Order: sequence, then structure tokens, then C-alpha cells
Amino acid sequence: MQKPSIPKGTRDFSPEEVAKRNYIIQTIRQAFERYGFQPIETPSFEKTETLMGKYGEEGDRLIFRILDAGDFLSEVPAEVYEQHSSAKLATYISGKALRYDLTVPFARYVVQHQNDLSFPFKRYQIQPVWRADRPQKGRYREFYQCDADVVGAKGLWQEVEFVQLYDSVFTALQVKGVTVKMNHRKILSGFAEIIGAPDKLIDFTMALDKLDKIGKEKVEEEMLQRGITPEAIAKIQPVFSLEGDFFQKITRLKDLLASSPTGLEGVADLEFIYAQTQQLGLQTASLELEVTLARGLNYYTGAIFEVAAPREVALGSIGGGGRYDELTEIFGLKGMSGVGISFGLDRIYLVLEQLNLFPKTLEHTLDVLCVNFGDKETLASFGVIQQLRAQGYRVELYPEAAKLKKQLAYADSRKVRYVVLIGETELAEGTAILKHMQTGEQASYPIGEIGKVISEK
Repeated sequence: MQKPSIPKGTRDFSPEEVAKRNYIIQTIRQAFERYGFQPIETPSFEKTETLMGKYGEEGDRLIFRILDAGDFLSEVPAEVYEQHSSAKLATYISGKALRYDLTVPFARYVVQHQNDLSFPFKRYQIQPVWRADRPQKGRYREFYQCDADVVGAKGLWQEVEFVQLYDSVFTALQVKGVTVKMNHRKILSGFAEIIGAPDKLIDFTMALDKLDKIGKEKVEEEMLQRGITPEAIAKIQPVFSLEGDFFQKITRLKDLLASSPTGLEGVADLEFIYAQTQQLGLQTASLELEVTLARGLNYYTGAIFEVAAPREVALGSIGGGGRYDELTEIFGLKGMSGVGISFGLDRIYLVLEQLNLFPKTLEHTLDVLCVNFGDKETLASFGVIQQLRAQGYRVELYPEAAKLKKQLAYADSRKVRYVVLIGETELAEGTAILKHMQTGEQASYPIGEIGKVISEK
């Protein structure tokens, strides 16, 4: 019989891994709530029409479609079936798809429930998403996103606060050396204008967004393939090598974008965000201007962010986001500006693992194990169990009267702190032996005092 397995790009999680993931999620959730965000949840799948066309050409290809129930082929016209075109066939046999991210479903949620919401509306959402991507380290087909968004607020102070939020979370996780990179879609639009190819903005940004992955020469090759002329690429050459601190880059950008009012608007926005952030200060993160940052999602219209892991960790981004002024308009609600960020749970996990930053206490999944010596002794043990559980301890009874050696080995495997033993003698005396598993020390106490003794230790 073939050994069972799971699909590529998915994972099983052990109890220890789940505990570590929950630690990250709880840290992020607490920060979200301190900043005034409210939780919502949306379905794991949406109507295909809700998702398609919102993520750009490459994003659409990565959406997992769901086959319709029943005899779905019976509704397909013969001429469509005979063309053997998966793209055309999909429109007839798949009306639903797994969500690609949390932002588009959130936009749908806002439009659908607009009469029940108070604006500006601040929401956070921590749920899995799915992408038919090529699996690799830190990139999976099923993964969690941890998003926070605000809709109905046009001021740039929200962008300032999101930078503070990133800093707050990574400070709480004790991750030092995180860099929040930012750019602006209007700056990218300005670049497209000055090279004389405003109609090629999407092609330009999709290629530029790959600069750190494939390098300058490959980006130029892709731009040529997308119809951007060699003369246009030559005009944009200074962008590939823009260096210096924030203000040096801003000064150079003002020169490059002098003929583009749109581009200069983007520069002004970034100046404001950076200046206010400098005034407020950051604890562990740093804020940098990265003019090649494009984040190839079509819905961004303003400032865009991407969080880079510490240099000693060989990973890509561990978070990102930006402003989108027109996303809800796609669903019929105009004038509803939004801005949001996301934390990459799986990559943050890898960062904490590699830097050994998970608290050691997460290894302890059980506080106390009560040894099983038989039915009469077990009944007395349950008095201790109920007492300790009421005090908030994680307590378990070994399910059968096995040999003591086997039960203690189990306690070791669970990294239990204490073992409680109530044998025939202890039962007669109304006592229990409390054994500290790390030190091996043990002593006898009245059964009713076990909880107090543990809490004092």
C-alpha cells in the first residue's frame, strides 16, 4: 500500500510548531487590538468573479479554482469543449475559487456590509490563503496572512501608524534589524510618464518588482519583451542605481521626476511619512526609501511597504502592504480610500527559528502529569487535577495503569514540569508525592495543598 502524503506546498504542524505559530499570532493580534483594529473573518472561497482581475496577470494564474458540483461538463457548449482551452473552459465549470489574499475579500466585505459599518473602519483578519505558486523555502501554496486595514481614511497619518505597528510587533518578537522599505505608486507612474510609456505602467512595474530577484539585466530583458523601448529603458537607468540616505534619494527623485506632477505628489507623500516617523521614533525597525519596490499587485495607488528580514536571515519579505484608493470601486463603492499591511506568519516563524528567538516556555505543553496506579488512586488524583485546572494549569492523567517507568518516560517526552503520584500508601494518608522532573526532587504534601505548593514554586 502506498504511504499517504499531502499536496506539495502544504504542511502538517506538530504540537510544538502550533504553539510557536500561536505565539506569533497572539503577539500580532494583541498589537492589532492595541491599535484599535477589530477582527472579522470571511469565507475560505469567494466567487471567481470577485477575485479575478484584481491581482494582475501573474496573480490571476495563481488562483486556485474550485470545480462546480454535479455534472459540470454538461453545461459546456460543444464548441468551447472542442477548443481544449483551459481558460475558456474554466468560466463554465468553476464559479468559485480559494481566496488569494485577504484584501480583496475585505473590499467585498466592506461594499456588501457598508450600511452596517462605521467609517473609518479598522479591521484585522488572521486566516489562511491559497496560491498555486511554485513551493520553495518560505513560500507555500497554503499559508496564513495577518492583515490590518483601514477604509474611509485618506490622511497619511494612517501610513505613519502602520510603520509604528510594524515596529511594535517586531519589537515584541525581539526581532532586530528589520527594515521597512517604502515607495509610492505615483512615483512609479511618474517613471512611466518620463520614459514616454504611461500606458505601460503595469508592464513596467511588474518587471521592476523583480529587480532584487533576477537582477538589472534580466529586468531590462523583460521590459523589452513587454514592449518598452530601449530608449525608454535608457532614460530610466538612474533609477536602478539610486543610492544614499532617504533625503539624498528624495533630492535625486525630485530632479528625475521634475516633469511629472504625479511623480512629485508621490515624493511629497513619502517625505511626510518619513518626517513624522523620524519625529516619533522607532524602537527596532528602520524605514528606508526603495524606488524599485513595486509590489506587483494592481490595486495599490499610493504608498507601498515591504518588510525585509534581518540581513543575517536569508529570506525575502516578511510583510508588506500599501494604499488602495479604488479597490472598493471595483465592487460599486466609490470614494472609499483604504490602506493596509500584512504580516507573513510563515516567514516570521522561520526568522524566529533561525535566530533562536522563540521563548523556551513554549516547549512545555503540559504542566502536570498525574500518574495512574489504579482506579481508586486515580479517583483521588482527579481531585488534584480539578484543583490544578481551576488554577489555570495544564494537567493530564495518564490514561492507564502502566508501569511507572513508562509513565515517567511519557512525562519526559511531553517536557512536563511536575508529576503527581498518589499510590496505595498516599491514598491511605491523604497525601500526594510531587516530583520535579528537571531536578528529580520530590516530597509528600497533603492532597489539598498541591496547587498551592506548585504556585509557590
